[in-house]
Amino acid sequence: MSFLKTINLITKEEYAVKEDSLVEYRNPGIALPVADALTEVLRSGARELLQQAVEAEVAEFVLRHRELKDERERQRVVRNGYQPERTIQTGIGDVPVKAPRVRDREGTIKFSSSILPRYLRRTKSIEELLPWLYLKGLSTGDFSSALTALLGQDAPGLSAATISRLKEVWKEEYSRWSKRDLSGKKFVYIWVDGVHFGVRLEDASQCILVVIGATAEGKKELLAMSDGYRESESSWKELLLDLKARGLTNDPKVAIGDGALGFWKALPQVFGTTRAQRCWVHKTANVLNCLPQGLQAKGKESLHEIWMAESRVDAEQAFDLFLSTYEAKYPKATACLAKDRDPLLTFYDFPAEHWLHLRTTNPIESTFATVRLRTSKTRGCVARAGLLAMVFKLTKTAEQKWRKLKGHARLGQVIEGVKFKDGLQQEAQRIAA
Repeated sequence: MSFLKTINLITKEEYAVKEDSLVEYRNPGIALPVADALTEVLRSGARELLQQAVEAEVAEFVLRHRELKDERERQRVVRNGYQPERTIQTGIGDVPVKAPRVRDREGTIKFSSSILPRYLRRTKSIEELLPWLYLKGLSTGDFSSALTALLGQDAPGLSAATISRLKEVWKEEYSRWSKRDLSGKKFVYIWVDGVHFGVRLEDASQCILVVIGATAEGKKELLAMSDGYRESESSWKELLLDLKARGLTNDPKVAIGDGALGFWKALPQVFGTTRAQRCWVHKTANVLNCLPQGLQAKGKESLHEIWMAESRVDAEQAFDLFLSTYEAKYPKATACLAKDRDPLLTFYDFPAEHWLHLRTTNPIESTFATVRLRTSKTRGCVARAGLLAMVFKLTKTAEQKWRKLKGHARLGQVIEGVKFKDGLQQEAQRIAA
């Protein structure tokens, strides 16, 4: 189809023409009589797929109960028409759907769709949009205009009152999660950090303390999230004691974090056998900050030679070389590195497959690179409970896409206390020798 023929298919209402070469771009917040063709195709396809999925789900449910008969030997669980059509808000606009009805002639068996829950009015992608807007500094009353621009002029069910109710639901979800039982849980490694946001809190000294743990199966989970005061020792100790009180009695094998945290003073008071591993990304940035800009590229290469070394002996040699190279002229840089020498090299005593995960706090950094706000301060002050609930909601969404640790089969050996040297199991090393 030629370009001119395509243009002729677009109705006059979709563009304003003052000259043949000028086409007005549509405002997404203004509904037009004819929607764009691709969106219409996608929406039509979504409706068809959704209807097919719900029909298949009902058919499977009825089939599962086909052996049940009523007193007149009729099939007890049967189709019973459709519920009134309703509209589901999605990222490509409203999608209408009719949910089939199911009848149990004796009235005891109930059908509940997992695809189309009874009270579903918007998809998860829209649900996840709401906490983002809140954290971006929008007040509850601003949501309508923002959502109109994103979803179109007719965005039902997203009034200020609805948003307020949703925020309360998220707060309740966070409250239940933060009190969950941890009995029997084993987290082999934990990553910790204090995350600061670009919003104005009730107390400017507040930050969000975050702990992500790796289970014995290699799955990464959000273990703890709480507000703290300047990442202080007391705030971290309170968080760790709470984990222990809720059943986390097995000390993690390694904790990975930035050296500036009050966490390191609190850790041995609660989990006495957990070893410390400083984050190399944070340490590299701190050391390079003490070097002139002209030397930073060379200094970075030298630091890489340390943590990329095949063995602890090679790492120690590269460590000493860095110190001797820069100590005379840049003592602050070498002091910054030297003070954490042992905890920077802890990873050598664990499986080589895990080094990638142990050397940095990337599980937290990569998640909060998107969750953390880098905007200017909002017009209003954000309440701590609201911020916690929103960050929790977004982090739990991100958690669903977290990958397992590489070499997770080795975690069982770590739990059992198998010794590793330079990333290799010591027994295996002796056999090889």
